[in-house]
Formats: sequence, C-alpha cells, structure tokens
Amino acid sequence: MPKNIQNLLLRYTTLIMFVVLVLVFALLAPRFFGLENILNIIKQASFVGIVAVGIIFVLLTAGIDLSVGAVMYLAPLIAGFAMRSWGIGVFPALLICLLAGLVMGAINAFFIVRLNIIPFIVTLSSLFAFRGAGTFLTQSTQFDFPQRMLEFGQTRLLGIAMPIIVFVIVVALAYVVLKQTPFGRQIYAIGNDPEVARKAGLPVKRTLASVYIISSVCAALGGFILISQIGRLDQSFGEGREFDVIAAAVLGGTSLFGGVGGALAAVIGSVFIQTVNNGLIFANINLYLQPIVQAGIIFLAVFFDSLRETNMQKLKRRLIRAKN
Repeated sequence: MPKNIQNLLLRYTTLIMFVVLVLVFALLAPRFFGLENILNIIKQASFVGIVAVGIIFVLLTAGIDLSVGAVMYLAPLIAGFAMRSWGIGVFPALLICLLAGLVMGAINAFFIVRLNIIPFIVTLSSLFAFRGAGTFLTQSTQFDFPQRMLEFGQTRLLGIAMPIIVFVIVVALAYVVLKQTPFGRQIYAIGNDPEVARKAGLPVKRTLASVYIISSVCAALGGFILISQIGRLDQSFGEGREFDVIAAAVLGGTSLFGGVGGALAAVIGSVFIQTVNNGLIFANINLYLQPIVQAGIIFLAVFFDSLRETNMQKLKRRLIRAKN
C-alpha cells in the first residue's frame, strides 16, 4: 500500500471505524438513527467527554492518570454529604465537588512532580486510596442525593439538556486554553520533548502539576454531571471509567506518547464510545459480549495510536537525514 494512502487511513481511522459501526448498527436496528436516540447518545457521552478533556491535558505531556474513576466517585460523594448535612443547593455543592477534585489532583501532582514518582504508580495508588476513602464514608452502601440534584440534571436551556451545555462549555474552555494561551503551548512543548522545554526555560514542573489538577477537577465535574442524571451512587460508581476516558481521548486523536491531540478529541472519542455502547444495546448484543467488544475497541485505539507514532518517528528521522 502506498505510504500516502497508509498515512491517510491512519489519520482518519476513528472516522472510518465510526461510519462503519453506525452503518452496522443502523442495519441491525433501524430505530438507532432516530433523533431522540442521537440526542440521548450525546447526553450520555457528556460526562465521559468532560473527564476526557481533563485527561487529555495529562496525555499531552506524555503522562497518565488512572485515578479519574475514583475521583468521579469521591468528589461528588463529599458534595453529596454537604448537601444532606448542611442543606446547601446544587451550585454550592458543585463548588465543593470541584474543590475536592482540585485537592485530589494536587495530591497526585505532589508525588509526581515534587517526589518524582512515575505517574502510573502514583495515580494507580491514588485510585485505590480515593475509592477506599469513599467506601469508608458510605460503608459500602448506596448514597442517594437530594431531589434537587436530579432536577439540575433535567434542566434544559433553549431545549438543550444541562449535561450537554456543561460539556460544550468545558470543551470550549479547554480548546481556548490549549490553542490560544502560553500555558497551552507549554503543554505541547513538554509533551514533545520535556528536556528541550526545560532548557528553553519553560516552567516544566509547574505545568505538569497543573495538568494533573485539571484532570482531577474535570473528573470531579464529570462525576457530578453523571450523578445529576441518576441521583445516586454506589460502591461501583466510576469503576473502570478511567479506561473509557483514555480510550475516548486516544480514539479522538490524542497520542499516549504526548504532544499530539486537542480538546475536540474528547468530543469525537466520547461520542464514539457512547455510540458503541448504545448500538450494542439496540442491536440486542449479548450482555456478556459487550465488554469484549469494548475491550477490542480500546485495543484498536491504542494499536493505531502506536502505528501513528511509529510513522511520525520515521518521518522525523527522514527529515533529520535530509537536513544533514
């Protein structure tokens, strides 16, 4: 296969997979293409997309954050206790939730940046620590939020569901930060080559600490938005979501190797993931086969990302040889 066609296919792999899957699901279940279902897919994708936006900041620096699922669980839980104990409204509870996420992100950042422990170990440890703290607070029982939480999730502005509005705002803010600010350019520079960025005088440590805080704040917000749709959480809430989120980011075009990607990747990837989940249900795929299909999609996302990275490295070597 010619190199230019191969590169083109790798570049648009997600789009090709998405079109093929949509056509398959439409053939298996004609109701899949209904407007109501499409809007439902976007609404259900909103919380994954919000969390994916945060983790994209981390992935752009060639880092990883495995604690987002646990942050989704613990941060809204703290806000829920505040709502029940103090009788506060949804928006003060949201601020408490985001503050809790910020603290959890700062804990990750401290161990990664100050103590120089690799992100995989730190965030894997905090995954268990944060989830353990939540389990202790709930004593492994279901936690029900006040009715006003569900009312917030069902709110519509101009006919648009609140989760979608929040998702759009988060993506827009992230897009501006990454593309239009010095902070965003520093993130890309660190992801491409942290040593060069350090020699250029960029605040590498401060930037790395910031991306882990952003990731946890977005995870807290994503958990809050999901709870606003279901009104409760249990011990398994957010469990395994870190893999959905990372897969969504990579499917959207963000590289696990750093320096490549953007906020719009969260939209593409999260809608893709939710389309698959929704399509499997519409197509009456065996419940026990669904995780296998989802695992296959995650594998393909990482596989094609690895191929893209290999091609980019080959291109760089050719350019270096051409200059010499």
